[in-house]
Amino acid sequence: MSDFPTKARVVIIGGGVVGCSSLYHLAKKGWTDCVLLEKNELTAGSTWHAAGNVPTFSTSWAIMNMQRYSTELYSRLAEEVDYPMNYHVSGSIRLAHSKERMQEFERAMSMGLYQGIPMEMWTPEQTKERYPFLETHDLEGVLYDPTDGDIDPAQLTQALAKGARDLGQKIIRFCPATNVTQHEDGTWTVHTDQGDIACDYVVNAAGYYAQRVGEWFKPYGGRTVPAMVMSHQYLLTDEVPEIEAWSKESGGKLPLLRDVDISYYLRQEKNGFNLGPYEPNCKGHWMTEDDPMPEDFSFQLWNDDLDRIEDIVTDAMERVPLMASSGVGRVINGPIPYAPDGLPLIGPMPGVTNAFEAHSFTFGIAQGGGAGKVLAEWIVDGHTEWDMWAVDPRRYTDYTDQDYCNQKGMEVYGNEYAMHFPHHEWPAARDKKLSPVHARVKELGGVMGAYNGWERANWFAKPGDDTSEGATHTWGRFGPWEQRIKEECEAVRDNCGVLDLPGFSRFMVKGEGAAEALRGLITGGLPKVGRINLVYVSDDRGRILTEMSCVRLGEDEFMMITAATAQWHDRDILTRVMPASVSVEDVTTTRDTLIVTGPKSREILSGLTDADLTAGWLTHQAATVSGKSALLIRVSFAGELGWEVHALNEDMPAIYGAILDAGATPFGMYALNALRIEKGYRTWKGDLSTDYSMLEGGLERFVKLDKPQDFPGKAAIQNEKQQGVKKSFVTLTVEAGDCDAPYMSCISHNGEIVGETTSGAWGYRVGKSIALGMVKAEAANPGTELEVEIYGQKYRAVVQENQPLWDPANERLRA
Repeated sequence: MSDFPTKARVVIIGGGVVGCSSLYHLAKKGWTDCVLLEKNELTAGSTWHAAGNVPTFSTSWAIMNMQRYSTELYSRLAEEVDYPMNYHVSGSIRLAHSKERMQEFERAMSMGLYQGIPMEMWTPEQTKERYPFLETHDLEGVLYDPTDGDIDPAQLTQALAKGARDLGQKIIRFCPATNVTQHEDGTWTVHTDQGDIACDYVVNAAGYYAQRVGEWFKPYGGRTVPAMVMSHQYLLTDEVPEIEAWSKESGGKLPLLRDVDISYYLRQEKNGFNLGPYEPNCKGHWMTEDDPMPEDFSFQLWNDDLDRIEDIVTDAMERVPLMASSGVGRVINGPIPYAPDGLPLIGPMPGVTNAFEAHSFTFGIAQGGGAGKVLAEWIVDGHTEWDMWAVDPRRYTDYTDQDYCNQKGMEVYGNEYAMHFPHHEWPAARDKKLSPVHARVKELGGVMGAYNGWERANWFAKPGDDTSEGATHTWGRFGPWEQRIKEECEAVRDNCGVLDLPGFSRFMVKGEGAAEALRGLITGGLPKVGRINLVYVSDDRGRILTEMSCVRLGEDEFMMITAATAQWHDRDILTRVMPASVSVEDVTTTRDTLIVTGPKSREILSGLTDADLTAGWLTHQAATVSGKSALLIRVSFAGELGWEVHALNEDMPAIYGAILDAGATPFGMYALNALRIEKGYRTWKGDLSTDYSMLEGGLERFVKLDKPQDFPGKAAIQNEKQQGVKKSFVTLTVEAGDCDAPYMSCISHNGEIVGETTSGAWGYRVGKSIALGMVKAEAANPGTELEVEIYGQKYRAVVQENQPLWDPANERLRA
């Protein structure tokens, strides 16, 4: 081919809606010398057989942002690229059968209104007026979204492709990529059947083939893509005369209906129905040796399997009896990729420089527009407008073996519309990573939760406590755990508690130039040898990228400790700035950590260790505990006198047992969350995210603008300091009811939304519901009365002084 491109700035592998959207958005950002490769025709994968629904609903702030952007883009795209499309904005109704579902809807509506989506709550009677064929007798209420609808997936993809081509991009169909090679300077060669293409960046947008494509990147630091493939069926009915008559009379389509408690959507398709179930007795494909993934499944479907969805079809016919009057015209049964949490993977490829991912979309049509925007920002700008951790591929680490992916994919699909209650833990694919004292923790009554694959105790049950999954189906703070959390917090307050905390991400950074490299990375200063402090990394906008505990072991030797979920995210940050003389060793899995904290923690430890327990706050020392080597760090996320005890896995059982035998009370993650919020301590990707700048986050004391190093974001922070912040981080006490404020609850002042909560919990030492949040600067003055909306109800809240609610002078910490 004489016109085959041999060079490009970016090569995208995969020609579905996401690949084409990414190509289009790269062009919109000025990168017009990019190439998209498709092994068959555009849309040949999941895009081809997609139903094409375009909802905005989500209880994830990032996903809602992405889907909202898609609806805004699709409404103007036909005119923008001069390509006709069938895009029906019919609105949608979600049916609630319970009070808990109504609370979920109220929360989503509040988030939607904050983003400018005019959602409404309807009574069953109002719903009947808009959807006369619906049975409403058993409903609690309905959420209405006027921006919802459906679009033709093929037309959408072709429109994005035309827009990209018109701006200079190249799309090569029937040209399979066959492999990739990375060169020493970080650039790539993408190999195809038609020739090689040299490029700066490569994108895996291969849909349900993304795992196969991902294998090509393993020699350059990659991993097996965490995904699997589900069989999804939807059926199209014959035409229904009553629908045709209603549409002619009303001049529009019926709202798209979702009965989320039964688990299906039902929409008007021409003058019939399109029913799409998400059945609990679901089926995965290409998971076993006798069902291998074919080399090419383009434009293919599986045979019908209506027995799986019979119960849901029957329920839908009872909900909309008119549906029963029509026959089934066609059944679509095709593959949809699923990541373990059902959300796509968009962003930097873990461990691989200059490579990105945009795949594993279960709702690719709804998210495709926003995904293209996000990916283009990642590549061109190095960051995204909104914090997109919810879809960042680095949120998964090495625990996601194929068994895990298969189990979780099946679980997510079968619970597609399930409510994600704050105290609920999904049961599939557990026990992937166990602490060395896991058995003892369980023996003590530990009710476990998974944190980056690691099992940690959320709370400790006593005999007779209800630890069933069903007990957790509530948005409220009250449940079998509540009294136990209170007791655990009181033990830490009055005596000594011990928390087993496996999975802390730990990196040993050492070698000539390590200190200087860190100074050029972090916003503030390094601790002296023998001390520890918090350090922050900002992006080039001065926004909060990550937080690490920096333990200085020598002039050029450090242990960097970060959140469990940040393991691969922060590994990439550290490795990409270190010179060749510095090694970065991930020692996360070789060590365990105990938090030993409370006013009697010194007394408990004194009989077990040769450490100097009079050494001050924010110091560390090597010592023995119960005869085993350990590192003791004098810090406490609980806000009491205390130490972190770090030791090798094989030594931890003896240490843990000795501390328990000395009188410490085991406590769990729920208690730790309550304790930390009373101190105003932030959590990563909750209170600390790239949605906020360092100065907005109240972290100015961790910024040294006078140091010579030009760390990322320095100029932006200097500029923001001169201009003044527009938002400020606050601690609120909330006169809440039975529920504490969840992430992204709206905060109002005099009827106007002025900000959002970033976390919330009950503080058992201060006896109050507490929320941390971000508000407009003028609403951040101590004593200002605000309102926090919690699951549809507004509660009075008061801005507190800029200090901890508990032990504001840190006297107990320093004791």
